[in-house]
Amino acid sequence: MAQRYIRVQSLEGRIHYGILQLSLEVLLLDAPPWLQGQPTEESLTPDEYQILAPCAPSKIVAVGKNYVEHAAEMGSSVPKEPLLFLKPPSAVIATATEIKYPQQSRRVDYEGELALVIGDRTSDCTPEQAQKKIWGYTIANDITARDLQRQDSQWTRAKGFDTFCPLGPWIVREINPSAQLQTFLNDNPQPVQSASIEEMVYSPAVLVSYISQVMTLLPGDVVLTGTPPGVGALNAGDRIRVEIEGIGRLENTVILRYANENSESTIQNL
Repeated sequence: MAQRYIRVQSLEGRIHYGILQLSLEVLLLDAPPWLQGQPTEESLTPDEYQILAPCAPSKIVAVGKNYVEHAAEMGSSVPKEPLLFLKPPSAVIATATEIKYPQQSRRVDYEGELALVIGDRTSDCTPEQAQKKIWGYTIANDITARDLQRQDSQWTRAKGFDTFCPLGPWIVREINPSAQLQTFLNDNPQPVQSASIEEMVYSPAVLVSYISQVMTLLPGDVVLTGTPPGVGALNAGDRIRVEIEGIGRLENTVILRYANENSESTIQNL
């Protein structure tokens, strides 16, 4: 099994990066692993921590329509250049926490994706240089208010609600280029999404290179590489699970979000 780099919160409220052991103990690091964090002599047992999202990005750069069949189901073709948009860091939540369905929307969709974690300051890179800037890989769910996406002239509102970026559960350093991505809804054993990540049109290295021509990526930033076909609607009470071979599974439940709701609990789960 690949080494799993995890971010947790202790019972005392301290946030740590660490390495998840087979026993589910977490060996603590003295810094984020992409900043040369080294193992300490401290560890946490499974009952002494809560899993957080595996990094705290300054920004999440996402890519739209990066699979031919998904572009087709959206009624278009793959763009001639990568289609970029941003999701705010406040959208990030951990595995096993709740996606909040906003009152403004009548159609909220799941979009399972491979996520890249940047390990070094990245600007104006070639694809070959960009590959070395990708520190690791995790799983994301690019939750989207589809009706608002179609209504607005840009995607910020539809993609940016609090809890609209489940991320995790941990990061691995390497992934098979043909790893399978599958998304499951509730107890249905048949995936609603199933594709190899090698089917994406623009590869991870090409995406990071392209983004770096626009904006500087910082250590811990996240790039979402696009979703395969099969996106669909979520409802309150649903459980949505995204699995990527060689990484693991990201699972979240859906609840209704009420007006004027205090978002402090969401922030704590970043």
